[in-house]
Amino acid sequence: QVQLVESGGGLVQAGGSLRLSCAASGSTFSINAMGWYRQAPGKQRELVARISSSGSTNYADSVKGRFTISRDNRKSTVYLQMNSLKPEDTAVYYCNTAPPRWWGQGTQVTVSS
Repeated sequence: QVQLVESGGGLVQAGGSLRLSCAASGSTFSINAMGWYRQAPGKQRELVARISSSGSTNYADSVKGRFTISRDNRKSTVYLQMNSLKPEDTAVYYCNTAPPRWWGQGTQVTVSS
């Protein structure tokens, strides 16, 4: 199984950018589809971006055109580049397989207005 550690969150003003990283361990990372998920206070966790083992990507409508998911299989790392951030992007962001398995602690992203 894959174990994941998210990093790169922080506090940023609206319109700013952040780059999240997810370091993975596990011998089968390269064959797993990966996703970034987020959960805002009082809301359900949602999938915001997905990348297949071959590099195909999908995005939630709310982030399309602003976020970019990528992966580096040699480094066993998945990234989420977030641009033009909005206050409604404030959430705890998690990486996981897609579909997800076990959840980690995530990384907090806070966007101020």
